[in-house]
Order: sequence, then C-alpha cells, then structure tokens
Amino acid sequence: MTTYRTPIDDMRFVMRELAELDSLCLMPGCDQASSDLVDAILAEAGRFGAEVLAPLNASGDRQGCRLENGVVRAPDGFADAYRQFVDGGWNGIGLPAEHGGQGLPALVSTAVSEIWSAANMAFGLCPMLTQAAAELLERHGDAPMRARYLPDLVSGAWTGTMQLTEPQAGSDLGQVRTRAVPRDRGAYSLFGQKIYITFGEHDMAPNIVHAVLARTPSAPPGIKGLSLFLVPKYPAGDDGTLGAANDLRCVSLEHKLGIRGSPTAVMSMGDDGGAIGYLIGEENRGLEMMFTMMNTARLAVGLQGVGIGDRAYQQARSYAFERIQGRALGESAPDPVAIARHPDVQRMLLTMKAETEAARALAYVTAATLDRARHHPDGQTRARCQRRVDLLTPVVKAWCTDTGIGIADQAIQVHGGMGYIEESGVPQFLRDARILSIYEGTNGIQALDLVGRKVTLDDGLAMRELLGDIDGSLGDEAPPGSDQPAIRDRLGAALHEMIDATRWLLETYAREPRRVAAGAVYYLRLTGNVVGGWLMWQAAQRAAARLAHGGGERRFLVAKIKTARCFADTRLAECAGLADKFRTAADVLRELDPNQHL
Repeated sequence: MTTYRTPIDDMRFVMRELAELDSLCLMPGCDQASSDLVDAILAEAGRFGAEVLAPLNASGDRQGCRLENGVVRAPDGFADAYRQFVDGGWNGIGLPAEHGGQGLPALVSTAVSEIWSAANMAFGLCPMLTQAAAELLERHGDAPMRARYLPDLVSGAWTGTMQLTEPQAGSDLGQVRTRAVPRDRGAYSLFGQKIYITFGEHDMAPNIVHAVLARTPSAPPGIKGLSLFLVPKYPAGDDGTLGAANDLRCVSLEHKLGIRGSPTAVMSMGDDGGAIGYLIGEENRGLEMMFTMMNTARLAVGLQGVGIGDRAYQQARSYAFERIQGRALGESAPDPVAIARHPDVQRMLLTMKAETEAARALAYVTAATLDRARHHPDGQTRARCQRRVDLLTPVVKAWCTDTGIGIADQAIQVHGGMGYIEESGVPQFLRDARILSIYEGTNGIQALDLVGRKVTLDDGLAMRELLGDIDGSLGDEAPPGSDQPAIRDRLGAALHEMIDATRWLLETYAREPRRVAAGAVYYLRLTGNVVGGWLMWQAAQRAAARLAHGGGERRFLVAKIKTARCFADTRLAECAGLADKFRTAADVLRELDPNQHL
C-alpha cells in the first residue's frame, strides 16, 4: 500500500479560486482565518494524517475492534492516535471559540476533515460524529447542559454519537420504540435497543455522549412523537466530575464489510432500571433537532467520498507507474512498459482524477456557502446561501459518495488481478467506501429529499437560482483553440437537459409524486454532474487565467484544464441520458403488480 500524500495544491486551488477563501475571510466570524494560516493548518494536518493516521489504516482493518467484558477495544494504536488528535486541537477547529474551539470557517474544517477521511476513514468517523454532537448541543441544548458537556465535546476529550436506528425501524424513524419515562429532577429513564451506532462504545475516551431519539409516554405516533435526549455513558455533575456508569451498554459489535477499525455497536438501554437521559429542547421535536446533527453528518459523509476516492486514486496511479507489463501500443520498442503508458489505463486514471476534483469542488464550495449563510452581513445573501446549502446537501452526500465508490472500484481495475488481493491494500478502499451510500440516509432517500422537498419548495426557487448562476457563467470568454470552448459547449448542453428535467419535475410532482420518485436517483446524478461540471468549467477558466499571467505552477494548471475537459467529455456527456431516464423510469412500473415477484 502506498503512503498517503495530501493533495494540498488542489485543495488550495479550490479553496481560493472556487470557494473564494480570501473574500470569505473578510466576513465577521470568519476573519480569524487567513491564507497563510490556512496553508499552515493544511500542511500540519497533512503531516498528521500521513504520519499518524495513515499507518494505522491497514492494521486497523486487519485487527478490527473487539468486545471484551462489556468494553470495546479499538485497534492497536487508535487510542494513542486519538490522544494526539485531541492534544493537537484538531477536534475543535471549526467549533465555536466561546466553547473552547478555534472557530475557523466550515471551509477550513471541511478541507482538514478530508485529510482524516483519506488517511484513515474508520478513525475519522469518531471526530466527525463528536463535532456533529457538539453542534447539536450548541444550537439546542440548554445552558446547564452546554456548560456540563459542550467543552469536552468541543475539545474531543469526550466523544459523541447519535442513536436513531432500531432493529424494526431502519430508515423509517416513525417506527422507533425506545421509551423515555420521566423521573426526578427533570431527568428521564430510557429503555430500548439501538443498532448501527458508530463508536457507540470504545476505549479511546473516558466518556461518550449519546444523542438518542425516544418517545415519552404521551407522545403521538410516528415521527411527530419523537423527542431527543442526551444520554451520557457517565453523567457529569455540576462540577464536571463523572458519576457512576449509566444503564447503557454495548451488547454486540456488527461484523462489517469495511471500516472495521470503527466499532459499530448494538446498544441496550434500561437493562437495570433505565438509562438516565436529559431532554434536549422540547418534547416531540426531536427529529427536527436531530436534523442539525444529521445534516452536518451528511455533508461530512459526502466529504468521506472525496477522501476515499482521492486515496484510491493515489494508490492506483502509483501502481500504474510501477507495474511493467505489455508493449506500448504503436511503438516499435520490444520492451514492456509501465501500464500507465497504455491508453485504457490512462483513461481510467484521468477519469478518477477528474471525478475526485469535481467532488472536492462541490463539497468545498458547499461548505463555503454554509459559512456565508451563517456570517454574511447581508440578510438576503444569507437567506440565498442557506437555500443553496439546503439544496446541495443531499447532492453532496449522495453524488460525492457514489463518486468515491466508483473511483475505489476503478482503482481495483487499474491493479488488475493484484487489485483483487487483499495484501495490495486497494480492496480496503472499496470495502470502506461501500457504506457511504447507505448510512446517514441512503442515497435513494437523499434523492427523494432532493426532488420532493428541496427542489419543489417555493416553486423551485433554490434550483432556479442555481441554474441561473450556471447559465450566467456560460458567457465567460473562452480562449479559441483551447479546451475551454468544448467544456463550455458540454456544460451548455447539460444545463439545457437540467432545465427541462426540472421543469418536468415541478409540473409532475404535485399530481404524480410516485412518477417523479421512480427516477429521483437519476435527477440527483444529473444535478451532481451539472454542478460538478460547472465548477470544473470555472476551475478551467481560473487555471487558464493564471497561466496567461504567469501565476502558479504550470504543470498543475495545465492538468487542471485537462481534468475539466475529461469531466465534461464523460460526466457532462451523460446528462442527456440521465434526464431521459429520470422522466421515463416510472413507465415500466405502471402495469406492474406490486405483489408480483420480480
């Protein structure tokens, strides 16, 4: 397995040229960041990822986690790496300064999180959930709760989880049965079992703070009866000291395809009188508040797709230049050459690189838009940016993770037979990546959210704004004789398909929602391709401008234009077919008996 190298050049390019870091850092609340500070953070995070986390990736996969007498043991080295992670202040990089964090923009914390996901995705899940739990408490916890639990969550001294899924419920949270019964001093006793709880139990930190969905005795049925509770492994006193162990325990660990270095626990509450929990916010508004944590996690999961895709690409590229096999096509030399010389391998590598860069651009620009939604001084701009973030969140989660899975799969193909051998290390990337399209809401659920909630809201306002911005960029000048005119033409054609598909969606959804839902995944892919292509078009324009003025490293800038052209000729070229599949997906289902065995 190759060592991990942080793609700092591309990260910087996207942050500055597409996410407009310099203008972002002028806004109140983001002005503590600067280009020099961000460069230093990326360099140090890259060192930590490469030297501390990446070496544990393969060993953590081989060893996995183990449950011993109720205690979950993380793989060797994970606890020490996590101690270094906390001591380095990495957990609080994007969390509020008033609670002990560094308060840096989401754009910066997003870039840093990509490094953790690429270096060691299983490890990176722990801080990802802890940071989401801290955001949840910061927004919805009362003052005593924040004082007791938030500082240690922000620092990472304690870790956080969210407990939603139950054996009988799955994604249908309306079927949640966990009970919360009032007890003395405003606390509750919780009874129930939750499954698929990432880092629900481990030995890397002294306390774990769980956000748990449950029902109070008078709760109405369905999702409207869910309340949200803070259930700590060890309840904290007023002075911050930890009390006796809560009635909460891990009863088993899931045996998984991938991310084996991350414990996925089955958690039981109430086996000995009830787990002590504290209501977060108001009763029966639990799912509404949980979406604070879920949306943060969905953006983070999309970023995992970027990280795992980049790591798989790095390994495939390294192998392709080392593996000597076959004569070069069209050349007379008899000696075999590196497979990177063969056109089909070149095609795969360039496509993997282009897709990784487009996914990175989408994730970073969405993070920067979130910063503007939070901090821009103009209220209308904040509202417009929030609409854009809401619209793109399911796209980031689903499109970036599908892209990461595809890149990991291609990495195996580049390796040939060696890619099917575990010792090569490359199968782990695909096994790890495969969960990304499933957890935090399957990608099918993300597609339904996009077409049924985000696009249709306010008669398609958010999508119309986005399509208008894309259309406006097509008037930018493209140098003749370069790749840019071809990219622009591809984007223009794809945008036309996107506009027609959106018009059909808005006309059809109100009267035939099932017809739209049948092809929702194709509309989401279409959206990801078009937005990704738009960002790559902008990247090509900025790279060309820098080349014209002699700024930047020429080799990198030329490669950036080529990856934009590759994306246009592959992903944007698919858009007409995706739009057609979106509109016709329901046709074959019309006469289908739902009780028929397919």
